[in-house]
Amino acid sequence: MSSLRSIAKHPTISLVDSCTTLKELKQIHSQLLVKGLLNDPHLSGQFVATIAIRNPSNLGYSNKVLDQCENPTLFTFNSMIRAYSKSSTPSKSFHFYSRILQSRDNFLPDNYTFNFLVRTCAQLLARETGPSVHAALTKRGFENDPHVQSGLIFMYAELGCLHSCHRVFGEIVEPDLVCQTAMVSACARCGDVGFARELFDEMPQRDPIAWNAMIAGYAQCGKSREALDLFHLMQMEGVRVNEVSIVSVLSACSHLGALNQGRWAHAYIERNKLRMTVTLGTALIDMYAKCGNMNKAMEVFWGMKEKNVYTWSSALGGLAMNGFGEKCLVLFSLMNKEGVHPNEVTFVSVLRGCTVVGLVEEGRQHFDSMKKLYGIEPQLEHYGCIVDLYGRAGRLDEALNFINSMPMKPHAGAWGALLNASRMYKNMEIGELASRKIVELEAKNHGAYVLLSNIYADSKLWDGVSNVRRTMKAKGVRKLPGCSVLEVDGEVHEFLVGDKSHPRYDEIEAMLGEISRRLKLAGYVANTNPVLFDIEEEEKEDALCKHSEKVAIAFGLISLKEGVPIRIVKNLRVCWDCHDVTKMISKLFNREIIVRDRNRFHHFQDGECSCKGYW
Repeated sequence: MSSLRSIAKHPTISLVDSCTTLKELKQIHSQLLVKGLLNDPHLSGQFVATIAIRNPSNLGYSNKVLDQCENPTLFTFNSMIRAYSKSSTPSKSFHFYSRILQSRDNFLPDNYTFNFLVRTCAQLLARETGPSVHAALTKRGFENDPHVQSGLIFMYAELGCLHSCHRVFGEIVEPDLVCQTAMVSACARCGDVGFARELFDEMPQRDPIAWNAMIAGYAQCGKSREALDLFHLMQMEGVRVNEVSIVSVLSACSHLGALNQGRWAHAYIERNKLRMTVTLGTALIDMYAKCGNMNKAMEVFWGMKEKNVYTWSSALGGLAMNGFGEKCLVLFSLMNKEGVHPNEVTFVSVLRGCTVVGLVEEGRQHFDSMKKLYGIEPQLEHYGCIVDLYGRAGRLDEALNFINSMPMKPHAGAWGALLNASRMYKNMEIGELASRKIVELEAKNHGAYVLLSNIYADSKLWDGVSNVRRTMKAKGVRKLPGCSVLEVDGEVHEFLVGDKSHPRYDEIEAMLGEISRRLKLAGYVANTNPVLFDIEEEEKEDALCKHSEKVAIAFGLISLKEGVPIRIVKNLRVCWDCHDVTKMISKLFNREIIVRDRNRFHHFQDGECSCKGYW
């Protein structure tokens, strides 16, 4: 307890809490010197600690005051370790740990020392130093301190060492609420949501931190439906919802395309007067953009008083994803005028904005400007964007030359963009090359096999199709099943290709029949070439009819009121037949249909699509 002897502050020192400038701080320092108060080691330590912890920008000044202290206390050193552990230079914490070990008063580090050092290691992501600190605190007998235990779990989670979290937690005889919450958070953050949920359900008490950790864990590992279900349970139990909860919920809504639930979260923010922080506003922009409502996304963007580079990048990415390439570039120009320095994510959005509208030369200029104007070294994703830009414009030779001139080994994303372009423009030679390169990098990349098979099928080279199928079977490669998600009245419905388990499937099948009837009357003929199976044409048409997005559209037509857009999120790229069919459905049923596939948004209305062929 020696390090906490100075908890009650002297009235003059308490003034530091309210001072806002260095000038005011120096005035308080002068008063303390005149009154002789700093001759007391505990008061001088209290002053140093208050300066350091109250305002990180004054850490330098607190160091100077500390250097003038003749007999600094353990409390003072611990306070400096604590302050630096939260600063932009956390490694300096260890300087004060060394001073404790070398002190004239033979100080011994206590539980607070190690608690703050453990937090420092978490901040530094120090994989080697963290276990060393753990060993040191164990040697000194602090391994059973609850604060140290929870800190160790947090540290190992930050380092990605989940097995070490389990080891620390397993050695705690009776973990308290803080340790249990730390373990839930660690497992959820590291992807072990199953164990996290078991522990969460067993907790006799659950504070908002535990709820937020569990919801965030579900959202981060793609279990968005579970995240939203748990959030509803959180509300039913009357747990206070804060910014952290809402950000996780918005992330889950973004993933599922659950616009209604996202709108509810936005209304909750406004109704409860939660402060629109940069983080919250950026999450809202991302949610609306990924749900296909760019008007609302930009309304939030323009309404934000404070924006950072992530806010701008989120808006740019949303515009590009939704097909508004020109608007994306206009916004980027405004971002530059506002003096906001772009980052790597910004340029991914800008390059995609060029791609969706076919602005090849402008896209290349932006790519070249990354290093020349902004000092940003292009990463693999940026190179992939340029390959995609050339490929979608039909400039396959330039795309291939660009790949071959990359300063690093081309990744599967670059070859995948070239393979997709080869399929679009029926270039079998480049398509075969791209497919081979992908399989060399990722032997079980099902997309490479499927796209190559489709290239063969488009050219009616059935032997090639059969060879691809045999290779897939021999290597144990399975095509990822299509899955489409649709939200109706706040409930998320999931449809897998060929799945008939939905409670309203009979109605869905009847609507699929009606869609088929209207399509045929309108002159539609199914493009059955991409169907891999060796079956009759009529069966191929039926297989196409049951693609997950078509089933989801049918459900939307029977479930949503007229005039309400049908919003679908699909895990794979939309096939060409489904793309053409959806355009026709939008006209035949007078319905706006918005589909977000693995690559971008498609806004279908009156028989047209926003992609204009660039997809």
